[in-house]
Amino acid sequence: MRAMVETIDAPAGSEISRRLDGAYYHDSYRIAIPPSDASALELYLRVARQTPGWVNWLMDLRNRLVGLVGLKNLGALNGASARKPALDYRVGDRVGIFDVRYLTQDEVILGDTDKHLKVEVSVCKTDGALNVSTVVHLHNLLGRLYLVPVAPLHKIIVRSMLRRAGGLNA
Repeated sequence: MRAMVETIDAPAGSEISRRLDGAYYHDSYRIAIPPSDASALELYLRVARQTPGWVNWLMDLRNRLVGLVGLKNLGALNGASARKPALDYRVGDRVGIFDVRYLTQDEVILGDTDKHLKVEVSVCKTDGALNVSTVVHLHNLLGRLYLVPVAPLHKIIVRSMLRRAGGLNA
């Protein structure tokens, strides 16, 4: 049986919930997971390292297209080093396409800032669930235009990745 991904509000008391003010876009999803001592970052890394090929293909397409307007090439979602354990990451370190912005056992906020927007993604463990929340603050019209195709694809990707997390043996 496939795990069910639910649309929710950002978890109450989470750091990401404090970052919603002024956001142009935000969403949050959750999925039940088995009890685990793994940190939120460790769970993120497990899932990111298993990124489906079609997601990496979309990231490659994104990187080629946004280069035409001078935006960053972020690389692949599964670009985090398989040799670096979660315990070795600190705030400010790069994890694949993101920088670590906030880090506790139960929540990690990963993000990136470019000239068009700032995006932050929270992976947060709460009572038997894994929650992923995304918050986007725009810098200009390019950010608004960028989100037109990206926001719907983002929802599909997050739901797909969360379904993978629901099947983790934690």
